[in-house]
Amino acid sequence: MLQEIEQLLILQDRDRKIRALKHELKLAPMQRKDLEARLSATHQQLEVVKLKSKEIEVDRKKLENEAQSRREQIAKYQTQKFQTRKNEEFQALSNEIKRFEDEVRSLEDRELELMESAEAMRKTVADAEKEDSAVKALVQEQAADLEAKEKAIHAQLGSLETERANLAGQIDEDLLDTYTRLFQSKGDNAVVPFEHDVCMGCHMKLTTQTAVRVKGGREIVHCEQCGRILYWSDN
Repeated sequence: MLQEIEQLLILQDRDRKIRALKHELKLAPMQRKDLEARLSATHQQLEVVKLKSKEIEVDRKKLENEAQSRREQIAKYQTQKFQTRKNEEFQALSNEIKRFEDEVRSLEDRELELMESAEAMRKTVADAEKEDSAVKALVQEQAADLEAKEKAIHAQLGSLETERANLAGQIDEDLLDTYTRLFQSKGDNAVVPFEHDVCMGCHMKLTTQTAVRVKGGREIVHCEQCGRILYWSDN
């Protein structure tokens, strides 16, 4: 195999690794955004159940105040009833007392229902707080792992890019330029094997003359169909 081909294959390997690592770095912000979105969703859910719990307590307190207000009015009517000497006023006050007592019972029944709802909601809030804490801890751990991964990738990239620059410096400039253009346009496959008279880049069968040139291993040969650089593989 030509020394130039060997050098290009090594260079192509490094370029593939560099491209893959850069792709991982591009994904990192999206991964971080996903973590933040997950934490935000869990926190929002917690806030929703907390608000619902608060609303139930406000409603229960309102009913409690309304019931107390009616009890106080009942007490006033009771005092007035026993102070009056008129049957009509006595009966009217008795009717009002009964009406308020019925309202108090209705308010107390509704208050009891809300107390039961509040108890259930307290458990829901506790579960949501537990879930929020668990997700927060998990997200922090994954964010730390992601940051460490990014640092490791940057270190790998630095090493690979240095190695790549040294390799590129050993290759003829025109050949390097051709390789670079092919690598950018052919999806990481600038230098490909030639097997069974077929270019393994475009999978097209090539001419006998091209096959002889590739197998001879004495020159740089391009696929006549896709332009990729070919090397003989007898696997």
